[in-house]
Amino acid sequence: MKRIDLSRWPRRSHLKLFESYAVPYTSLVAPVRATALHSFAKSEGLGLFRPILWAVSTAANAVPELRQRIRGAEVVEHEVVHPSYTMMSKAELFNYCTVPHRSAPRAFFAEVDAENARVEGETELLPDAPGRDDLLFVSSIPWRSFTALTHPVPLNPADSYPRITWGRAEPDTEGQVSLSLGIMAHHGLVDGVHMARFFEAFEAAAGDIASLW
Repeated sequence: MKRIDLSRWPRRSHLKLFESYAVPYTSLVAPVRATALHSFAKSEGLGLFRPILWAVSTAANAVPELRQRIRGAEVVEHEVVHPSYTMMSKAELFNYCTVPHRSAPRAFFAEVDAENARVEGETELLPDAPGRDDLLFVSSIPWRSFTALTHPVPLNPADSYPRITWGRAEPDTEGQVSLSLGIMAHHGLVDGVHMARFFEAFEAAAGDIASLW
């Protein structure tokens, strides 16, 4: 982790502006290509959740601005950030799971399996950010595609965790598969260009997963 020198940081005036807003977040939803990831998951007999979660985590780590966090009067940049994701119970209530990011899909999937097993029997809602800010808040809506999305967020103070959600993977008439992917982030740290890079990085990771398996 490094502390950003705000006196030299080009975004210092942007941060000051958006920290004065009641809702300092910006968001974007866009379709992303996931044909190769979908084919990989099908050929390996896997569900889509873990491959998509890995691609989301890999893509977010590829964009430095999505690894930056506001910490009091400071801004820090983590070397690696990790997904804190929602898992649905049999009672159709969600709970929070947190796993370390792994660049290797097999190692990442093993982390997810172990965490899911740990949380599965919990009946009380676990904390989503247990005293750390090196997290990504991730969720999925696999039943529907979507074109817009909002998230509940704290306002006193606002936080700087990126929030990422994906929807149902859908093939088109030519067999290409896409899914809705949404990201919400603090505008003092993140602009549209950074979110566009995240989408590009997701598509790259989705295309690479089979070769890394």
